[in-house]
Amino acid sequence: MIPRSFQYVAPKTLPEVVRTLRKYKGDAKLLAGGHSLVPLMKLRLSNPQVIVDMRHLRPKLAYIKSDGKEVRIGALTRHAEIEHSAELKRVLPIFPAAAEWIGDMQVRNMGTIGGSLAHADPASDWPVVALATDATLVAYSGRTRRIPAVKFFQGPFTTSLKYYEVLTEIAVPKPPPEHGWAWKKFERKAGDFATVNTAVFITPGRDGRIERASIAVGAVHTKPYRATESERMLAGKVPTIDLLRSAAEKAAEIAEPASDLRGSAEYKREMVKVFVRRALVEACERANLIRPQVAEVR
Repeated sequence: MIPRSFQYVAPKTLPEVVRTLRKYKGDAKLLAGGHSLVPLMKLRLSNPQVIVDMRHLRPKLAYIKSDGKEVRIGALTRHAEIEHSAELKRVLPIFPAAAEWIGDMQVRNMGTIGGSLAHADPASDWPVVALATDATLVAYSGRTRRIPAVKFFQGPFTTSLKYYEVLTEIAVPKPPPEHGWAWKKFERKAGDFATVNTAVFITPGRDGRIERASIAVGAVHTKPYRATESERMLAGKVPTIDLLRSAAEKAAEIAEPASDLRGSAEYKREMVKVFVRRALVEACERANLIRPQVAEVR
């Protein structure tokens, strides 16, 4: 199929973009990388009156900056730029690790982190990483608004962005150097959307205990979620395989997967247990909280 007819504009400044969005009141769509919007338009599942191409904004909104207590990533930064960023590999290695699993090389070379987050597909990868890392999403509408990731994702393909707001930046607190992390994605075939994905952050404390845990899960609910009960189970505890297994099982209780070509609901819920447990073990190992011989029991 081919999309319905539409107007095409390519503003050169952010204020121009906002004025266009306000003018058409929800009938305009932003084009960043295009890997989500264009297929929907071809299937006529999305029929915008106006396409607002962001290509002229890329020089200003494609960057990776590590300063102060935050790492800031421009919304038009491409997946491949994140995948190969030496600075992110040093400070926030979970971002390059997740980027490597997104689509194929062509997708990573054109798709953008901001476009993926704003699209809010429940099975996509960046929303899970944003949740686990306590990211803040920065929106512009003539003024700047900072939205915590936990409040950004509202439901399938739905965010807290207003129709006239533009996502411009992702700001992530720098974790301590000794933190542990893990990214796990289970997919039906290479480059596919996730059957389940999970991101885990572990901050080690004293006496081999977990000071703080962050667990995010995607693709098994109407939106990605934080497993807060599991996080509370782990805080202040010495990690053992039994404890990590129990935390993973608790994380799976939140899941409400649907049966489809990727598996039954029961199967997916079981995969949440498996992949969250594996991610917890790997993150604890990176944080030097689990001995290597124990970490092998996965």
